Amino acid sequence: MRVHLVDATYELFRAFYAVPSSPGPDGAEVAGARALGRSLLNLLSDPQVTHVACAYDHVIESFRNDMFAGYKTGAGIDPALYSQFPLAEELTIALGITNWSMIEFEADDALATFAARAAQMPEVEQVVICSPDKDLAQCVQGTRVVTLDRMRQKLMDENGVHEKFGIGPESIPDWLALVGDTADGIPGVARCGAKSAAAVLAEYTHLDDIPDNPGDWRIKVRGAPALAASLAESREAAYLYRELAKLRRDVPLHESLDALRWRGPNQPLLGALCERLGDESVQPRAFEGCTEVEIVLSRGLADEADLGEIRAGAAVRAAGHAHADRIVTESSLLDDGFKVGEQQ
Repeated sequence: MRVHLVDATYELFRAFYAVPSSPGPDGAEVAGARALGRSLLNLLSDPQVTHVACAYDHVIESFRNDMFAGYKTGAGIDPALYSQFPLAEELTIALGITNWSMIEFEADDALATFAARAAQMPEVEQVVICSPDKDLAQCVQGTRVVTLDRMRQKLMDENGVHEKFGIGPESIPDWLALVGDTADGIPGVARCGAKSAAAVLAEYTHLDDIPDNPGDWRIKVRGAPALAASLAESREAAYLYRELAKLRRDVPLHESLDALRWRGPNQPLLGALCERLGDESVQPRAFEGCTEVEIVLSRGLADEADLGEIRAGAAVRAAGHAHADRIVTESSLLDDGFKVGEQQ
């Protein structure tokens, strides 16, 4: 079997910027959540998709904000997008998909955790992380754990990571520490470009093993003296940036592999959500291919009343955030592959 793990935060951002604004029957903006729902239905229509989970950043801030004041926050995100996060999570649950709602950790940490766990299970043939986010390239293992850019239908295994970045998956956090990541608020090391960083790490793998003296380097890199001097001055900061970029694999996810098996949508919840979305086409499509419809809710939620936990996320977002140093804007999201105007 294959396990499909969806970076739902990325998917919602992409959907929001890809489709025109559209209010639901109550006047609230729902276009992004509606497009996300259709995208997830497309995924579920693939007969190879039998075990699936979605991970969301229930709030954008995480433990990393306590490590570095400049790390990304929810400040600057379009309120019309932010308000759709609770709706998107409700829709995921109504579709019968396991939903991981991250607060202390990030969605990527949840994906990394379960990918590492599932890769050790003999019954799992392959783990497919559905995201083009470069952070998640560090999770790739041979052809067993791969990433998938669903929009471009491009699968990336370990050879693909080498081809794209010039380094192996184990060096991705070190590379991000050197070149920076504008989407996450990681500044990187001055005068360190993507190609020079890849060349050095292809030889040394990790920051710790790069000599301070460029004369001791085993490879020739253009601008090596300036690069080495900059790294020597910023080595401690680079170590911190690497920790920020390194995905956690110890998120307390309690679901078993069988809990990720898709058994069909929750009809009552999905029907109510279709009315809120103003999109009745979602419900019949969700039942296509189901031979036995079981009511399955992620994370042990028992009924619609329990979804108040997720709806409360809207209040959390409206209340503001303690970490406002890093402003996430549309332009920074474009750096990680979001394309305004692209259709799903």
